[in-house]
Amino acid sequence: MASDMELRSVAAEAAGLAGRSDRRLQHDIDHAMTIVDDYPAVFAAWETRRITRDHVEVVVKAGMVVPAEVRPAFEEAAIDICQRDIAVRVREPLRALAERMHPREFTDRHRDAAAGRCVRVLPGADGMSDLIATLPTVIVAGMLDRLTQMGQSVKDARAAGVDAAAAGAGAAGAGTGDATEPDARTMDQLRADALADLVLSGAPAVDPTYGTDAPGPLGAIRARVQVVVTADTLTGTDHGPAEAVGTGLIDADTARELAGQTTSWDRLYIDPITRTPVETDTYRPTASMRRLLQARDQHCRFPGCRRAAIRCEIDHTVDHALGGHTHIYNLAHLCQRHHSMKQFTDWNVTQLGGGVLEWTSPGGRTYREDVPIPAVCFTPGIPSTAPPGTAPPGTAPAPPPNAPPASQPPF
Repeated sequence: MASDMELRSVAAEAAGLAGRSDRRLQHDIDHAMTIVDDYPAVFAAWETRRITRDHVEVVVKAGMVVPAEVRPAFEEAAIDICQRDIAVRVREPLRALAERMHPREFTDRHRDAAAGRCVRVLPGADGMSDLIATLPTVIVAGMLDRLTQMGQSVKDARAAGVDAAAAGAGAAGAGTGDATEPDARTMDQLRADALADLVLSGAPAVDPTYGTDAPGPLGAIRARVQVVVTADTLTGTDHGPAEAVGTGLIDADTARELAGQTTSWDRLYIDPITRTPVETDTYRPTASMRRLLQARDQHCRFPGCRRAAIRCEIDHTVDHALGGHTHIYNLAHLCQRHHSMKQFTDWNVTQLGGGVLEWTSPGGRTYREDVPIPAVCFTPGIPSTAPPGTAPPGTAPAPPPNAPPASQPPF
């Protein structure tokens, strides 16, 4: 625990100097230590230019499955292979070498590897993201085959419908019927749509929370997405993008569709100077403090960290046990990694007011963490024609001057 925390602290210090994410920098440190400590012969061959840096990366990746006791022999054989060809051509030979030299049976290793199955999201451009699932190969092959069958069934059904419509139109006379257009989606699009439908609305085959194979609580779980959208976009005055917090921008049509499906949403009042949320209201009683903190912080408040606030813990900057108040000016979102680092290392944080945090590293350097500015651009609304200090009958009180509202549905 101590050494890991020390490495986290060092990585955070170096990341502050380099202006990078501390997670990424720690990954780079770990990778460099792996090359130097675990593959000294490969490192030496690189230093003497017998192999290239690309060769080093390929060897380390292939050697991940090789236990430490056989790694020296693997290194020597791998260097010989690398010297015969370029890096891209030795990947498969090195992978085969690693499998051949491993002392454990493949079945045992697969059992351990399956314990690391996971799902990850990589945000992309234009409102798209990649969903990556690491699963046993046979499961992945079965999933792809089933999605392909579903996609083909959709295409066959649509084609049959078009043929039937065309036949009916022909019997009634040319030009008297409108034939339904065939499904124009590609197989990739059909597979992606089927996967989304299954994950978002399907129930597991077996639900252990119910006790039988019948549908239970797991089948009732629905996805949640936190969206921030301007009032102008919500009403259709403009078509600026909204923000799926922790993921990226989404198009205006999707944001309006999501807003129309929810039964409640929060309105944010935005400071016209700093463009940060300063107050919330809602049409239903709510835990307003937690909602305001989520709106203000957006993500973990350690410098460089982008873990979404809904995946973080709310931390008392001054420990509650030491007299710290449960107030927005003494609270901030921290992910588990940086929450524990604050607790177990010499990193300290103070709040300067208005949600601004100042972190002090063990080396004495300070890093200012300003309140995140939303990716959505908030613009002033249309001035009201009502007399100052009044509001039309049946409307909510006006927000502070020059503080345009935005809508945040709690999906």
